[in-house]
Amino acid sequence: MLTIDIHTHILPPEIPRFRDRFGYGGFMEFRHSPGCRHVDMYNDEGQFFRRVEPNAFDASERLKECDASNVTVQVLSTVPVMFSYWAKPHDGLYVSQFLNDHLASVVSAHPNRLVGLGTVPLQDPALAVKELIRAKEKLGLAGFEIGSNINQLNLSDPQLFPFYEACEGLNAPIFVHPWDMMGKKSMEKYWLPWLVGMPAEVARAICSLIFGGVMSRFPKLRFAFAHGGGAFPITHGRISHGFSSRPDLCAVDCAENPDQFIGHFYVDSLVHDTAALRYVVDLFGANRVCLGSDYPFPLGESKPGELIRSAQFSESVERQLLGLSALEWLGLEEGRFK
Repeated sequence: MLTIDIHTHILPPEIPRFRDRFGYGGFMEFRHSPGCRHVDMYNDEGQFFRRVEPNAFDASERLKECDASNVTVQVLSTVPVMFSYWAKPHDGLYVSQFLNDHLASVVSAHPNRLVGLGTVPLQDPALAVKELIRAKEKLGLAGFEIGSNINQLNLSDPQLFPFYEACEGLNAPIFVHPWDMMGKKSMEKYWLPWLVGMPAEVARAICSLIFGGVMSRFPKLRFAFAHGGGAFPITHGRISHGFSSRPDLCAVDCAENPDQFIGHFYVDSLVHDTAALRYVVDLFGANRVCLGSDYPFPLGESKPGELIRSAQFSESVERQLLGLSALEWLGLEEGRFK
């Protein structure tokens, strides 16, 4: 059965010292330990961020694990900490180009197993469009990963419209991933930014795109949201009720009820619970839910597709969730990976 994982992350095997090039800090760097295969990620002020194993940067390692999990295709995107939206615009462009060039080289070496989603410097939408065109037309990347906010600017902001217009025109899907979580400084203990902040960030992104009129303005644009849509599925009733009861506050940029957009966008399956997955599928429709594992990180699904396979869906629904929905979102034909 064709199995496509739309939510996986990859890093280059080396990250340049961007501080040395740009003259200021905040960027990630790798520290290799002699005799060890893992790499430790630090910010360039020396603060430890994360340890990554070879499957985060070695395509051969990840493909072995794909085979073991019966994953036909991985859709690759960078780790959100690499977005660098806070950097000066042309520096952000340089970082995006570095990441996209690496990603394209990995995909081109394994075209039947890997698909790439690029990153762009959305702190400057004009530069973002420039890199979007290069990444799509020259590098052959399929679409783009963006954050749930751009330096706390909501995705509904009109200055981002040129980027959406370019994506729609080039038939490039967008994967929205939470990052820079709201309230993280006030709830750092217990890993709450990842456990609480991330689901809230995804709901924030979905509501911003609906209430801001982006989904109605760009109806052909295909959005997919990480982590099963975050907090949106369980709160959509409240969101819809709020829209109806206080249109003076909610319906200022879009006159359509949020419920009318359910089924117009995609979410991944990463909800960690079979009952939650069944609810998400019931709400959005099987043709709008795609396998997503957050590979290769610990908060993801250790065996991609296991949750879908254990939920006792019909064979046709399981086939849809494991691969066909992803094909529709990516705009690719099933024969592309045979």
